[in-house]
Amino acid sequence: MATSHLHLFLFFLFTAPSTVCQENNDDAPPQLPPSEQEAVYRVLNSVNPSILWRTTFPDDLCASPSDGVVCDYPDASSSTSLHVTELHLGYVSDYTQNPPCSSNSTLDPLLFTSFKHLRKLFFYKCFTGAPASLPETIPEEFGSVLEELVFIENPSLSGDVGVLIGNFTKLRRLVLTGNGFHGSIPNRISGLVSLEEITLSRNSLTGGFPATSRLKNLKVLDFSHNSLTGNAPDSIGDLTELLKLDLSYNAFSGEIPPGVGKLKKLEFLDLSYNRFGNYGVPLFLAEMPSLKEVYLSGNLLGGRIPEIWKNLEGISGIGFSRMGLHGNIPASMGSSLKSLWYLALDNNNLDGRIPLEFGLLESAREINLENNNLTGQAPFSDGFRDRVGKKLKLSGNPHLLLVKDSVPPLAGEVLSSSAARALVSVCFTTVFMVLYILIKQ
Repeated sequence: MATSHLHLFLFFLFTAPSTVCQENNDDAPPQLPPSEQEAVYRVLNSVNPSILWRTTFPDDLCASPSDGVVCDYPDASSSTSLHVTELHLGYVSDYTQNPPCSSNSTLDPLLFTSFKHLRKLFFYKCFTGAPASLPETIPEEFGSVLEELVFIENPSLSGDVGVLIGNFTKLRRLVLTGNGFHGSIPNRISGLVSLEEITLSRNSLTGGFPATSRLKNLKVLDFSHNSLTGNAPDSIGDLTELLKLDLSYNAFSGEIPPGVGKLKKLEFLDLSYNRFGNYGVPLFLAEMPSLKEVYLSGNLLGGRIPEIWKNLEGISGIGFSRMGLHGNIPASMGSSLKSLWYLALDNNNLDGRIPLEFGLLESAREINLENNNLTGQAPFSDGFRDRVGKKLKLSGNPHLLLVKDSVPPLAGEVLSSSAARALVSVCFTTVFMVLYILIKQ
């Protein structure tokens, strides 16, 4: 009996530890592969070599990662290994503690070869000092699962934008704004059919408008502040989900494409400061019921301001400066646009009176009518002028009168009782004086 108990004790003594260890190994959390961890250290060191990344984060970077480094399983069915799925680098705000970039940041090519499971890549104000550049080539397999590629305010980062735009079949957001990228936008962008946003503003891009008609999910298209040329294609109208279209500050020419009028969901349209010309303010604007802001300034479209505003009551911003417009300002702009907060009609050849209805634009916060040929008395009360302040701009109209405390009533408007009493008093005094003079004679 004693012998059997001894055997049982020895059995547990020598087998239990190995079982426990085995169980502990099974329960050990998955770790980041060593090669991928090394690549993270290299990338962090390239954007800020003054931080001792290996000392600060000596353990597994998925178990205790730096801010801005996100690990996850590559797909829902996997539970065996973790990988880096997001990298957010650089300053966004005091409330977002991404790894900071230094003034001599560089871009380590390992970024494009070592993270095959990367879904989001963000650089915010990282490359602002010493020159940095994209690699000359980026492997085709980079970004096979990438969903968001964002480079914002990196003016010293240069390179051909075509190198960076790869075969990203799952990409939803492509935001490259305020960088030093150059070259033309490649037509292969039309193959990125999952895209919902393309923002390539404030770079040094050249060439023509790329093929985009296949991007049926696109909600934001922003090519502003570049040097793009040629005609904007009528196929823009195929992007029926667009909410924002911004092509401002380029050198597009010819006619504003009529296809823009097919964008029934569009809320923001900015085509200002291009070379569109000689076709007048497009009448198709009246067919865009969702439009909230429209800016066409700096294009010599010419013609008169059309009577389309009864169909656009939701508009809050209009920019029609420096367009070669002539004729009167339609009264319907004042009577229909009750939500209008910004109106710029300056530096045109507009004439006639400012419609009395403009004095009733209660939502207005800025009205610029400078440098036209407007005449008569401006219909803005003291209260209106106090509310808008210096953003009510009327100079450069030599024959326009701005009379303090004097606002003509709208046609058909009944005088207030106090005004009526004052008018009767003036009339009575005048009659009395005439009679007095006649009697004296």
